[in-house]
Parts: sequence; C-alpha cells; structure tokens
Amino acid sequence: MSGPPITELRVRSHRVQLPHPETDGTLAWNATVVVTVEARAADCVGLGWTYGPAAAAAIVDEVLAPVVRDVGATDVGLAHLRMRQASRNAPTPGLVSLAISAVDVALWDLKAKVLGAPLADLLGRVRSSVSLYGSGGFTSMTDSQLVEQLTGWVIDHGMAAVKIKIGEDRGGNLERDVHRIALARRTIGSTVVLMVDANGGYQTKQAAALATEVERHQVSWFEEPVSSDRLADLALLRGLLPQEITAGEYGTTVEYFRAMLAAGAVDCLQIDASRCGGYTGMLAAASVADAYGIQVSSHCAPHLHAPMCAAIPNFRHAEWFADHVAADALVFDGLAIPSAGELRVPDKEPGHGVTLRAADK
Repeated sequence: MSGPPITELRVRSHRVQLPHPETDGTLAWNATVVVTVEARAADCVGLGWTYGPAAAAAIVDEVLAPVVRDVGATDVGLAHLRMRQASRNAPTPGLVSLAISAVDVALWDLKAKVLGAPLADLLGRVRSSVSLYGSGGFTSMTDSQLVEQLTGWVIDHGMAAVKIKIGEDRGGNLERDVHRIALARRTIGSTVVLMVDANGGYQTKQAAALATEVERHQVSWFEEPVSSDRLADLALLRGLLPQEITAGEYGTTVEYFRAMLAAGAVDCLQIDASRCGGYTGMLAAASVADAYGIQVSSHCAPHLHAPMCAAIPNFRHAEWFADHVAADALVFDGLAIPSAGELRVPDKEPGHGVTLRAADK
C-alpha cells in the first residue's frame, strides 16, 4: 500500500434550480444536480464530482466505497480497477459510470494533496492554461437572450469561439435554427469561431441540408448532427460536409471511444471525465484518440477538466458550459476565472484547487 489508507468516501447531491427551463434539440430541463464525493486519507481530503441524477450518490455508498476503503491514497489505479470490477453486475454505462467518475476525480485530487503536488503537474503538465469556448445558446432562449450571452463570452471573457444549440424540436424547426445561426454570426463578428450542437436532433439528410444552408455563416464545428450511436451516419456526414463533425460526450468506456474513432466518425473527439471514469478514463480515451491522430475537446465541467486538459498533448479546447459554470459557482470555492479566452490551471497549491463551499461541508 502506498500512502495512508483511504478511510472514507463522503458523498452528497446538490440540486441547483435554474431561473427558467432550458432546452436543446432533444431534451428539456429545469435544474442541474451536482453529486460530490470527498475522499479522506489521514488529514487530506480529495474532492470529485459529476452531474446527473442524485441516485449516483447511492451507487458510491453501496457499490464503490466498500472496495475503495483501505486502498493506499496514492494507489489510484488499484482503486479504479476495483471499482470497475465491483460494477460487473451493475454495468458501467449510465449512473455507475457517473459514480466511478466522481470517485476517481476525488482520488486523484487526494493523491496530489498527499504528495503535495499540483494535480496538473502530477498528471504531466504540458501547458499552463487551457483554451475555452463559450457554450450554451439554448433553443429556449429569446433572440435578445442569445445576443446577451454571446456578447458576454466574446467581450467580457475574450473567447475566440462560441457554440449554440440547434436541432430544435428534434429537427422540426429548421427555419428557426438557420435564423439563430445567422443571428449568432452577426453578433460575434467574422473572426470568432462559430460552433453548433444539434444533440442528435436531425436525421442524416436534414443535417446535410442544414449544413449546406448555413455554410455562408462560417460554421466550423457541427456537433452530433445525428445520434452519436449512428457511427456510420456520422462518418458519412464527416466525408460530405465542410464542417468538422464531433461527438463522444456520452462515452463511458475506452471501448466506446475506440469504436467511434475506428469508424472514422469524428474530426475531434469529445470526452467528459465526469462520465467516462474520471481522469483515469479521460487519459485512456485521449491516448486512443492520439493513436488515430485526432484531437480531443473536453465536454462541459470546465473546472473539473482543467487539470487534465493541461496534461493532454492532443487537447484542443475546453467547453465553458453556461449551466455547469453557474452551478459550480454555488457549490464550490477556488474556481478559476477565464481571462483572454483561457483558464489558468493552478501551479502552486496541491490538487486541483477546487473545494466545497463552507456551507456545503
């Protein structure tokens, strides 16, 4: 055993109500739920988290905590292996993956604190800050709300790229999709990169027609034009369209990412450490992408992803997702603030630098 033994996993859920309901191409929601895990060893505490149903907390308590306790605080690989093995009869896609992810992030933060090292340095830092793009632009927004959000990202945070949601009503309102893309381009000007995300809302020919229609608005990134499960259709669109085709946010295992890359389905692979097994899972997925010559982009959860993104050689950018940014500000302390479109990664204090707010401890 390396380091003091892990003695406790403390888990809880935090429901953050949105000021108004939000929608994308295929889903509507009115709250963000953050499930946090604190891993304790001796006098050190590591923090991890995920976003999803509060039921993930029960999985931590019932399935994962019993196999992680007494593992050495620096033996993250062993703890991760035990969690995967213990989940055999509670298959990892879905809630179990969220739970494993939150614990894995907490264990990496704990390891860094035990060793007294900034987490990015422990993971193998290759950059001091990570590039961001503003993300939100929900289909439920009015035109004025969309303009305000886009302007804030570009003017206040200096972001060189932004992304909006399209595919409204599962592709049932193409006219409004085109209108919002045109509005976004007018708002951000000609030099800012414009990205769109349909959340799998279109059929293949719909997506191709939309992409052709908006080519004049210089859309460079088309995320999930069709369901990310339809790898052949993603690969077809990738070969046909000028925009980059991207997906991967729902990946929970390295096998998922390998299949997506082997199918030639994406130009840039999205990875979410809060879903794919934490930092351990993200590092594995990024390595597979690197073998295919593909860059990666982190999905949502910018404060969670920052240390890992600082250590991935084939990293492109992190998503500054509006909902998670707002929820994190109410749950956590120690959050970095963007400057000139980048998020600086802590390089002095041990761990990832994020802690639970005092009221939530």
